[in-house]
Amino acid sequence: MTFPAGSLRITTAELATGRNALWLPFLQHPERSGILTDFDGTLAPIVEDRQAAVPLPEVPRLLSALSARFAVVGVISGRPVSYLASRLACGPRVILAGLYGLEQRRGGDLQVHPDGHRWREAVEAVARAAEQGAPEGVDVERKGLAVALHVRRRPELIVWAEGWSTEQARSRGLVARRGRMSFEVLPPLPIDKGTLVEELATPLDAVCFFGDDSGDLPAFSALRRMREAGKATLAVGVASPEQPGDLAGAVDLLVDGPEEAVALLAGLAG
Repeated sequence: MTFPAGSLRITTAELATGRNALWLPFLQHPERSGILTDFDGTLAPIVEDRQAAVPLPEVPRLLSALSARFAVVGVISGRPVSYLASRLACGPRVILAGLYGLEQRRGGDLQVHPDGHRWREAVEAVARAAEQGAPEGVDVERKGLAVALHVRRRPELIVWAEGWSTEQARSRGLVARRGRMSFEVLPPLPIDKGTLVEELATPLDAVCFFGDDSGDLPAFSALRRMREAGKATLAVGVASPEQPGDLAGAVDLLVDGPEEAVALLAGLAG
């Protein structure tokens, strides 16, 4: 299937009135298709207090409905799996992947990357250093195998967060990754949303991914590689005032916020 160059801004009303062809591989063969999505900014509105973030009310039921129709349905997030599971009571058929794939819940069982334990002490050291030395207004989020510094309350500290995270990662053999108004420090393991999307798509004929942030760009790149290899793919960006500058050029469709993303998923659920 041929898609437009760059992204096509589309509303759910437009999709319903004539652009369903974009989804034909998924709708004709759901038993060989996968629906994958980010959490924050895609299924859940962005809020200042990250611990207060919850999905739109219909999301848990919607994910369950999608998993009854499609071969693979999953939520891939930078959040820990424990957080996702507490907000998404969507049944064991929905894959929950946390920390960009370092943690996964499949069929109700939690799986952690086998090399993750080697880096817990280093990540814990970064978390302690951040809690002791971060400027006021920087929120330190412990995630087990990762630690994030959030500057939403003081956006001017994003440069400090970048420099501090990069130096901590370099000195401890970890990696730093930018997120939405944040920087994270994680183990240097070859896994991100892109590698996980490729893994989950292996047995499928068609796969899509919904995302809104820089952490989702590897997933969109993976879709592009798979399309070049002959698989039907669709990249759906979720627009926001904080979206990274290269998001629009990385996706096929651009919808306006979590409400339109969830409405589009509801249409797929039928």
